[in-house]
Amino acid sequence: MNTLKKTFSIRDLENLSGIKAHTIRIWEKRYNLLSPERTDTNIRRYSLESLQKLLNITLLYSNGHKISKIANLKETKIPELVTELTSKSNKSQVLNTFKLAMINFDQQLFSKTYQTLLLEKSFSEIFREVFIPLLNELGLLWQTDTICPAHEHFMSNLIKQKILINTQELQEKGVFNSNTTFVAYLPESEIHEIGLLYLNYEIVSRGYKSIYLGQTVPLENLEEVMKTFENTTFLSYFTVSPAKDKINEYISQFNSISSKYPSTKLWLLGHQTQHIDTSSLPGSVEIFTSINKIINRL
Repeated sequence: MNTLKKTFSIRDLENLSGIKAHTIRIWEKRYNLLSPERTDTNIRRYSLESLQKLLNITLLYSNGHKISKIANLKETKIPELVTELTSKSNKSQVLNTFKLAMINFDQQLFSKTYQTLLLEKSFSEIFREVFIPLLNELGLLWQTDTICPAHEHFMSNLIKQKILINTQELQEKGVFNSNTTFVAYLPESEIHEIGLLYLNYEIVSRGYKSIYLGQTVPLENLEEVMKTFENTTFLSYFTVSPAKDKINEYISQFNSISSKYPSTKLWLLGHQTQHIDTSSLPGSVEIFTSINKIINRL
């Protein structure tokens, strides 16, 4: 069972805050900003409260507050100043604010920061300029055991909610300007859907009819959609599935099924597509190397 991390190493603090471990040690020694516990082997261990405090300090520091001045503030004053800063969408602090929301499981802070961004940016801009870098960073933090899966799931699901809300608002307008139907799905054993959900939003925003089938869809189930709609473009994101040794067989099977429906296409992206044999790729199948390349193609 995954347990929530309650203590952090100085390397964890460096990864989360962006402040070098050497600098953190100086701040401790010179300004007494943090008070880590020590293991029997004299290794620093920091509490969740220390991490929260450092993230707050980092926000202030990156916005022009001198560290010597921060050190002289009362403990209660630091969060007050941070609250003032988070009412502005200063680009240098947004990622750290979202990370602070993640560490605290603070949905209110996430929503407040998101709403502030909306005053200046479209949802599409927020996703591409903020959420994608944030998700990439969270992935690295999770892989290095800096954060636990609960943190990553918390943030991922909040971002999914925003994609779904914005997609629903567009769908309710019901305006379609094309006879092409896009069908977004993930293959069996594939559950990483944030990228696909966002692409579905972009498809709908351009007035295409979209059918979202979601996670782990068996290949044979796609034929039912092919029977129902003409000019269908299937869109899928291969992050971990199909496996490296199965992916070319998957393409071949899709081509066999879709050959009875000549207007059917398949657009693919994701890590696993690097294992596709492009020399024998059917003309109806196209591989994209990024979300932006698909968006530009729409």
